Amino acid sequence: MRGEFAAHIEADLELLWKHAGPSIPDWLPMRYISWLSVAYEVAARFTATRRGRTNVYLILLDYSDRRGDDHGVYVGMSRYAAAERFDQHKAGIRSAGAVLKRGLEVLSGPVLHLQKITRGDAARIEAQLALALGDAGIHVEGGH
Repeated sequence: MRGEFAAHIEADLELLWKHAGPSIPDWLPMRYISWLSVAYEVAARFTATRRGRTNVYLILLDYSDRRGDDHGVYVGMSRYAAAERFDQHKAGIRSAGAVLKRGLEVLSGPVLHLQKITRGDAARIEAQLALALGDAGIHVEGGH
């Protein structure tokens, strides 16, 4: 695209998203996250003992106004799907302040295997996952 005007590039990108958008999986983040591979590795260590109705979820947080990494993560659990719970947070419904103020998007990829598990497993994993992500150098909110 060398030599192309920015307007042409923007138009081409718009066209690309228009056609490719439906094929992009929900679990793929919409922005670059330097520690995403670490989050996958850490989350993979956790397993549930039984199936249930509770979901563990991660929400990407915006810390671009602070020094260090531009992103952090909120760890939560809910009987609602992660996207629905994120919408509730952003609407102020039983919202964590960090998600209400800084929430960007759901990071469902690292915790896909932690969906529809028992509430007891979810509570244990939520707390342990938050600690493990923090130990890995990721700024963590929630997980209590």
